[in-house]
Amino acid sequence: MQTQFDNVVRMDGTIAVEQTNKVLRNTYMMLGLTMVPTVIGAFFGMSLDFAWAAQSPFMFAIGMLAVMFGLFYGISATRDSGLGVVLLLVLTGFMGVMLGPILQVALNLSNGTELVGLAAGGTGAIFLTLAGIATTTKKDFSFLGKFLMVGIVLLILASLANIFFQIPALSLTLSAVAVLLFSGFLLYDISRIVNGGETNYVMATLSVYLSIYNIFVNLLQLLMAFMGERD
Repeated sequence: MQTQFDNVVRMDGTIAVEQTNKVLRNTYMMLGLTMVPTVIGAFFGMSLDFAWAAQSPFMFAIGMLAVMFGLFYGISATRDSGLGVVLLLVLTGFMGVMLGPILQVALNLSNGTELVGLAAGGTGAIFLTLAGIATTTKKDFSFLGKFLMVGIVLLILASLANIFFQIPALSLTLSAVAVLLFSGFLLYDISRIVNGGETNYVMATLSVYLSIYNIFVNLLQLLMAFMGERD
């Protein structure tokens, strides 16, 4: 015999599923929107002269991180308001501008356009595959959290150190590790949304966007290293 308690549990479960689906749907919609300022920023970035950045790569990296973390803080603090969305779009525009140096190098290769396309297609394939796994299986991948955080800290430290050492083999290794690491973050973040661990679509979009961005950048670096053709 069905009790009133059963009805309440069923209703709460239905509401939770609807809320999760709403967050996931809004996240994907917002993710699509963030690509607009990213593309605009990338075109603008390709027109800039980043020679000064090559002369002071460490200061350039520190400055970029400072702007990024400042925007991260602002987005987190205003996540429940329209300002949070605006700051998220500002961040993605800035990230697009920061694609300028690598796109300039890539497009100077005779097959640069194809490599950028391959990197974009590969990133899309990784996203669709991992999003499909997280969404269909609904498995909780939260156990990856601590491992991924340790990994990202080590990756940042190693990347900053390699600015001084300039070891090509280490750069390629770090790019390969980054692709794997941010793929893990992608799976982790989408799993959190699907399982109700993230209920704010602005923060969810930020997390997923950063993973996609870093997968693209590092995949492009690997493709340029192994498949790049100079005139």
